[in-house]
Amino acid sequence: MNRDDDEAVRVNRAPRAIRLGDAAAQVDAGLGRGDVAILPESEPIDAVLPAEAPVRRRSVSWGSLFVAGLSGFLALAAGVWVEKTVGDLMSQNPALGFAALACAGLAALALLVMLGRVLRDILRERKVEALREKAAGLLTAGTLDEAKALAGDLAGLYKGRAETAKGRAELDAALPQLFAPRDVLGVAERALLVPLDARAQAEIAGAARRVSLVTAVSPRALVDILFVLVACARLLRSIAGIYAGRPGTLGLLRLARQVLNHLVLTGGMAAGDAVIQQVLGQGLAARLSAKLGEGVINGMLTARIGLAALAVCRPLPFVEAQAPTLSDVAGDLTGWRGGGEPA
Repeated sequence: MNRDDDEAVRVNRAPRAIRLGDAAAQVDAGLGRGDVAILPESEPIDAVLPAEAPVRRRSVSWGSLFVAGLSGFLALAAGVWVEKTVGDLMSQNPALGFAALACAGLAALALLVMLGRVLRDILRERKVEALREKAAGLLTAGTLDEAKALAGDLAGLYKGRAETAKGRAELDAALPQLFAPRDVLGVAERALLVPLDARAQAEIAGAARRVSLVTAVSPRALVDILFVLVACARLLRSIAGIYAGRPGTLGLLRLARQVLNHLVLTGGMAAGDAVIQQVLGQGLAARLSAKLGEGVINGMLTARIGLAALAVCRPLPFVEAQAPTLSDVAGDLTGWRGGGEPA
């Protein structure tokens, strides 16, 4: 190979800039036969970027379609029946027809009022849930303005309640002096929610004691079950009334479902070591009377449900205050604390 051939090879092997998008086309067009080209390797995008979670589209279930269809059919049937009844009464006696029409209008008005209350309860519960979720996010990463806005929303939630007037005034006076989101939420909790927490814990303790006492002296298991169900329903409504207003029947059912979900997520009805400690602490009472021990267990389960309702209905997570435990509300179920009357 002579000198001219060596220079031609060096020219062919000189580095060149190649655009990645059409690298293969430029290489095929610019290289001669027998030439070798080295192209930059790029890592696959899937190996660098994490795969996005598939979006789950919420589909309508057959059960929802059945309920919707049945509700529509019953509403149409009721409308046709009312119209036919009013028409028949009008043809027989106009006075009876007008009376039936007035009764139907009164029933429709009452139904609209009940539906409005149910909608109000649902919106209020969703607002409380949104406040709690937003506060939990602000505790990890949030700005001062967002925390102050959340404190204002919390004060607005209780603006119509006279017992929170002092706390709202304290919060308004303290907000200009706070410069950290956690401090803002801590002051809002201390000014508005700590007094409500004390009331809620008193309600839970009273309900647990009543259930413990009644189921200990009740001669029938059916009476125990009915009393526990009624006591838990009253407890849920009382705690919801303390934090966000008393719910209606459908709102109470929705709250009960949320409490059940909370119990499942936090360990179910068995309260773990706390329940075991309580049972061991009341071991003497259980030895004295098996029925008394059963009452203690029922009281502790009622208290567990109350604590779950408190966690669901509270519009803020616990920031500076300590979350109540089972021993705080059901520490002594065999006697009344302080010798006072039962709550």
